[in-house]
Amino acid sequence: MQRKATALDVAKRAGVSRSAVSLVLNGRGDGNVAKESQDRIRQAAADLNYSPNPIALSLRNQRTRVIGIVSDEVVVSPFDGNIIGGADDVARAHGFVTVVMDTERDASRDESAVETLLDRQVDGLMYVTVGLKPLDVPQGMLRIPSVLANCYDSSPAPRLHHVIPDEVSGGREATEHLLQLGHRDIAFLAGAATSPAVPLRIVGHREAMAKAAIPVREDRVFMAGWDINDGFHGAMGLLSATERPTAIVCANDRLAIGVALAAARLGLSVPRDLSIMGYDDESRIAATMVPALTTMALPLREMGAAAMSMLLEQIEDPAKRSTSDGSGHLETMVPCRLVVRESTGPVPTL
Repeated sequence: MQRKATALDVAKRAGVSRSAVSLVLNGRGDGNVAKESQDRIRQAAADLNYSPNPIALSLRNQRTRVIGIVSDEVVVSPFDGNIIGGADDVARAHGFVTVVMDTERDASRDESAVETLLDRQVDGLMYVTVGLKPLDVPQGMLRIPSVLANCYDSSPAPRLHHVIPDEVSGGREATEHLLQLGHRDIAFLAGAATSPAVPLRIVGHREAMAKAAIPVREDRVFMAGWDINDGFHGAMGLLSATERPTAIVCANDRLAIGVALAAARLGLSVPRDLSIMGYDDESRIAATMVPALTTMALPLREMGAAAMSMLLEQIEDPAKRSTSDGSGHLETMVPCRLVVRESTGPVPTL
């Protein structure tokens, strides 16, 4: 069996000292080792397939290189699990591993989940939720570097940085897409009033209409719910009227399915007679719907990656805790992305 390369082997191949190898491969080369020597060390390490021993590195740094993630339902969700996926990508790229505990939406289990992870000596903590929501932050998260993803500290004086989608710009861009296609009578099926995301998306919708100097009809904006059945009944009311909208923005993709079913029930063609805009770009729904759904994609993996990057910065530099963007603000908003497919088209001609 071929012997595993050591740091000394790398040092000999690169023509440097063993301490220089340690400094460079542990991320402390700048200012201590010449740039050319750093390049030779990295090349030698690649040639020899060498990587530092993670256990020895942890002992020297007094770190476990483990990040604890608490989720309310994300682990069992086919949707927001992408947040954890994005976070894990960044963690692994920096030599960390993640351990995830799911509370299954039982808030009474938050503190115990955090304490369990703290007992495992994790270097940092992240809390991830399904859907944007306020969070009663577990006290244990205030003891070590911590960050929130898709949720925010509900206390009057927030203490942790949070990463959330830019819901206002998402609602605005969804409506702007329809306006650019010539639509002027646009309805908005806005989900449920209990979601903090809903009023933000409505604000974006109103901003887009105001910018286009088009009055918003209040009977065109209402809470419908989140499910297919809600979308169907909401759309039946809108589309059965003598004066029906030419486009409908839905607060999620499941509502959009309901709208498409209502259009089919009434003999309307999508998008020839009615354009439908979704929200979320939900896997196995938006792209496979007939016609394929134009939607706003929530930046789930991007949020996870941004939150993990901030957390790792806090771990490396404790001065950045709670203000890891360097500005003193505790909020980072990640833009949603417009995905144009087949369910939207030009305004119908009379």
